[in-house]
Amino acid sequence: MRNAVAILGAGTQGRRLAYMWSSRGRPVHLVDQAPAALEGALKDIDNFKNTVGKSDGHQDGSITTFGGENLNEALKSAWLVVENVPESLKTKRSVVRQLDELADEETIVASNSSSFTIQEIIEGSDLKQASRCVSLHSYWPPETPAIEIMGSTITKSEIIARLMEECKNHGFDPFHVKKNSNGYIYNRIWAAIKREALFVAAEGVATPSEIDAIYKSVLKTPKGPFEQMDTVGLDVVKDIEEHYAENRDSLPQQPRDLLARMIKEGKLGVKSGEGFYNY
Repeated sequence: MRNAVAILGAGTQGRRLAYMWSSRGRPVHLVDQAPAALEGALKDIDNFKNTVGKSDGHQDGSITTFGGENLNEALKSAWLVVENVPESLKTKRSVVRQLDELADEETIVASNSSSFTIQEIIEGSDLKQASRCVSLHSYWPPETPAIEIMGSTITKSEIIARLMEECKNHGFDPFHVKKNSNGYIYNRIWAAIKREALFVAAEGVATPSEIDAIYKSVLKTPKGPFEQMDTVGLDVVKDIEEHYAENRDSLPQQPRDLLARMIKEGKLGVKSGEGFYNY
């Protein structure tokens, strides 16, 4: 019986997804080449169970870990496999090609990429069953349960319908992205906000802290755009902006130039101890 979800990659997002997909009693197979990543993932998942999932009343499903050499075994009873490897188009294509080769023909192959659409990932790839591949992008589960489902031009419609239903049954808030869209739904809106915030700062209209302050004052949010960019990592923010710019000629250069200067100075945000703020 194919009732497991296989998660490829036990990093920050992979372990959060493992918790979500297991939180309604169904099994999860968590795969990573690094034993330390798998050990850390299990600790984090237990923490989620004791905090965010403490009062939801649901029975947790089992989480079984697999090393990268046991990927075949992890896929055997999976109806869905989701890749969470680093944001590199070359890497994504290689992994999706491998999953397409190894997974049973009934298994849905999904990418959690925030930058690359499934259409980009499958282009030029000689896949056996490209029509079963989808983008399945989540944000910061379980605190933010939104998940976006986007097919390619050849994805089977029944796969989208099944994912909409299964995601809801597993505690997500699913949204169908009906056309190919770099940035899906939310990230396109968020990209416009952070891009304009960077533009305002680059022009000297206001400082990052002033922009964050007025943003929080008006919208009553806990963090402003610069605080959020520092959390994500300014190198990651720049990579995403560059990808948007490749697809849209009209985007201003100044926001990317500001990010480039910050990165050149070693200011990457929280992970380096300094970005737009000191940590």
